[in-house]
Amino acid sequence: MVAAPFEYRGNELYCEGVSLARIAAEVGTPVYVYSKAELERAYRAFDAALDGIPHRVCYAVKANSSLGVLSVLAKLGAGADIVSAGELFRWQKAGGDPAKVVFSGVGKTPGEMRAALAAGIAWFNVESVEELHVLDAVARGEGLRARCALRVNPDVDPETHPYISTGLKTNKFGISMAEARALATTAKTMTGVELVGVDFHIGSQLTKTSPFTDAIARLVELVQDLQRDGVKLHHVDIGGGLGIDYGKADTAAPPSPAEYGVAVRAALAPLAALGVELVTEPGRVIVGQAGALVTRVLYRKRNEAKHFTIIDGAMNDLMRPALYNSYHPIKPVVDPHRPTITTDVVGPVCETGDFIARDRELPELAADELVWIGAAGAYGATMSSNYNTRPRAPEVLVDGDRYTVIRARETLEHLIAGERLA
Repeated sequence: MVAAPFEYRGNELYCEGVSLARIAAEVGTPVYVYSKAELERAYRAFDAALDGIPHRVCYAVKANSSLGVLSVLAKLGAGADIVSAGELFRWQKAGGDPAKVVFSGVGKTPGEMRAALAAGIAWFNVESVEELHVLDAVARGEGLRARCALRVNPDVDPETHPYISTGLKTNKFGISMAEARALATTAKTMTGVELVGVDFHIGSQLTKTSPFTDAIARLVELVQDLQRDGVKLHHVDIGGGLGIDYGKADTAAPPSPAEYGVAVRAALAPLAALGVELVTEPGRVIVGQAGALVTRVLYRKRNEAKHFTIIDGAMNDLMRPALYNSYHPIKPVVDPHRPTITTDVVGPVCETGDFIARDRELPELAADELVWIGAAGAYGATMSSNYNTRPRAPEVLVDGDRYTVIRARETLEHLIAGERLA
């Protein structure tokens, strides 16, 4: 049985072999804590699920772009799915191979295109007619030929939160299926680009395999049409989006990577004879369960309608509950077995939207007590901000019975370093 990254030992919560109380005492709170063993386990499980299919796993850097996290995945052989030149910079600084990079996103600038071409990335996922023409012109200007894939929008409902749905025709992403075939023919006439694949990404935190298989069926049909048009492709990219279990009692657990692999393998079977490579872009399923935010209780209060537990972590540290009304498991770091109360867990930021949980049944937490907020490894630190002039939290990577501060806590001087008086 695989050990969980965060477990109670006796009465106290640990990450691998390190007490969270020790980390909080030495680094302060709020603090993000990641398990290296869980990062490695999750990546290997996802990669193994596609064993037997020619494939490459390009980790979605936007899920967690900390250099310490990226370096672990790069050493495992992962590629990267990026959406900015900044993410390419981070990937390379972490030791990642630019030749394993896929550049996605609807708004790549000519400067970003030039930087990616100079770095020697694998290819660009092109998302519009105008982008294809700009990429062609930029590449010709650099005396290069840019490898690219067409990101298509299969108009499949991923049945997830509308803000993280990306594969419907009402979303800004991708090229319509009807337009893709004609655009592929146009790409063949361009001297600055080489069409090497087709791609889709339908959304994030998917909790069933059917949206993947529905979208793959439409992609298979397109690939077969392109084959008849004389367009030979190197790969098909089915994006990321596989969800994780956030521990909410009334929500079904998402399929495992192994179940996902079985479904994908079957859906792609019609393309087996073409010899195309499968590319995936997982993010959350790799890093989500590996990370937690550890905070400290500042105060408790009760008004006429509610009880509030006020912690030193806030919406600027973990934006997902305010942005998506998302659920994260919450536990006391010490002594979990005690009577519960119904409380709102809120932060110090001056917004009513600054909450981590509402009407949550939790052990009654005391002032100065440490609190664990789980499943925060994806879209936690990477979406954090300095709202209310709050320094961003440090990040810690645990490896067995040791830990490394992979990002120091910001200081107030860091926050104003680029500013000048009028």
